[in-house]
Amino acid sequence: MARTASLETRLDRLESAEAIRALVGRYALGADRRNDPAIFRDLFTEDAVWEAEGFGRHEGREVILDAISTIAREQIVWTLHFMTSPIIEIDPEGDTARCRWWLWETSKITPEPGAAPVAHWLGGTYDSRLRRAAGEWRFHHVILSLSLISPHKDGFTTV
Repeated sequence: MARTASLETRLDRLESAEAIRALVGRYALGADRRNDPAIFRDLFTEDAVWEAEGFGRHEGREVILDAISTIAREQIVWTLHFMTSPIIEIDPEGDTARCRWWLWETSKITPEPGAAPVAHWLGGTYDSRLRRAAGEWRFHHVILSLSLISPHKDGFTTV
């Protein structure tokens, strides 16, 4: 963006970047509350897409909410998300953006139905596209790419 952009445009871009950082934070909060649909509902556009290898591609906000809450109920039953170093790129028109960030996560994963959860370390990246509608930023497409899923043999105690 040229330095000749108006002060209003520059301020809008800064406020948008902060709103997107907060959106990423609320995503982590919802994830750590077992993919709570009440938190996640306001994070996605109605026509959003969420995808992660091993967990599928889900289209539409209600489908996403159902899919990720099922993952939290049946597979990844406890988490603590650390979302780091978001790279936010606001598109020139100002109403769409891309945000990428890294994930470091401690979790407990149920290896099979009825089995006891096992402590795991997870790591990866998120790549997302966002849209602003009625002044609010929402995720339109989220891709989670996990590059580390490793059991922690000694486990850890959660409270």
